[in-house]
Amino acid sequence: MVTWTHAAAYAVALVLTLCACAWLTPRAWWRRPNARALGVLGVGTAVGGTLLLAVSGTSAPALEPVQSAQAREVAGIDLPVAGARYRVHDALNLRVAGGVGAERLLVVPAGARVEATGLREGDWWQVRATVDGKAVEGWASSLWLRRAGEGPGV
Repeated sequence: MVTWTHAAAYAVALVLTLCACAWLTPRAWWRRPNARALGVLGVGTAVGGTLLLAVSGTSAPALEPVQSAQAREVAGIDLPVAGARYRVHDALNLRVAGGVGAERLLVVPAGARVEATGLREGDWWQVRATVDGKAVEGWASSLWLRRAGEGPGV
């Protein structure tokens, strides 16, 4: 969504670019439309608008992707479902919390099965695993997990 501040900044930049072009370039450039003139106007407006926004302290609005559960399902995005079983693709660091900075509990060997609890923080899923007869619950990067039915080459 474009805000009034952004629209005004780029409109002022366009006017300033037109004034600078009229004063600094040969008149013959502007007698008929051409790609060079369009390029000068486009670059001047983009640079000027960005500078005006930077000077005023206004940043571009953050894009927030909105996706419904149905859209995620259609797109094939796999979300952790409580009780769903996954296979560990490669040696997996099971952590106290989501993120590479969190303390590592243990390493789950490749090929082991884990069970999702349903909790998730971005790409980090909370899972339960049994390693050396010991049941452990922790956080794992979903990038290292495969659906239980997927083959090893997938």
